[in-house]
Amino acid sequence: MRARIVEVASRALRRDGIDAVSIPKLMKLAGLTHGGFYVHFKNRDDLVTAAVAHSATESAFSDGSSAQEAFGKYLSKEHVSHPEMGCVVAALGIEGTRQRGRVRRAFADAARGLIRGVEKKLHPKGGPATISDEALEKASQIVGAVVLARLLDDDALAERLLSTAKARMSR
Repeated sequence: MRARIVEVASRALRRDGIDAVSIPKLMKLAGLTHGGFYVHFKNRDDLVTAAVAHSATESAFSDGSSAQEAFGKYLSKEHVSHPEMGCVVAALGIEGTRQRGRVRRAFADAARGLIRGVEKKLHPKGGPATISDEALEKASQIVGAVVLARLLDDDALAERLLSTAKARMSR
């Protein structure tokens, strides 16, 4: 049951935002009663932390795809249109900076994980445990492109933005 609640919460939070999703609403979405929440979690922060950590594992950069495929998936209209299925950093990054304690740390871990995922796609054979400037640059570009595309009310311009960002990833 805990895993089901975390899964539902991870999608709802990415879709609606942290403050828009109440415990009763989440439990209803999970098909459970509000009272059952405290069997699985100490408090709301406990759930949000788990949901952010879970969301971070659902990345275009955590599977066996090539760098080009991962960048293409991340910079897609589908990712822009469905934040509940995509990157927690692009969906909730700014909200994450406003959190405290372990919730804030979960967002920091998600951001680090995204950057490390980009690094691994760019340099799959590995090397030093450091993060390259290239990975930092590309991670910031893809997150920025998705956030901007979501903000635009012009589909053609959003598509152009994504297309331009994809083209830059291959350089």
